[in-house]
Amino acid sequence: MKIVAERLIQLRKGAKLSQVKLSALIGCSQTGLARYESGQGGLPLPLLLWYADYFNVSLDYIFGRTDNPEGKLYAYNPRVNADTTQLKQFIEMCFDPNSLVSEKLKNTMMEIFLKEVDGQ
Repeated sequence: MKIVAERLIQLRKGAKLSQVKLSALIGCSQTGLARYESGQGGLPLPLLLWYADYFNVSLDYIFGRTDNPEGKLYAYNPRVNADTTQLKQFIEMCFDPNSLVSEKLKNTMMEIFLKEVDGQ
């Protein structure tokens, strides 16, 4: 796939790595890497995963499904757990109980988190 080869080159050049240096990191020959970057050789899945991990991009980006390096799969926004007991305990631990400013900030954070839980 042409887009995969182009993305591999962009990632390598963006990190200012030569084919020789990157092939040493990967553990393959420079000619093998050149084949991958020219689209002549199929990349094994472990190598694709290595690229994604090393360059901190998603496979969606490498495959051209998105132009955002973080990719579609990295848009994970976990919801706050409905069990608020532990959340309240955590927030209480984060603030100085003797500070008036901390008390106001603590109460504001508590309201925000509880609204998030209720909004699920």
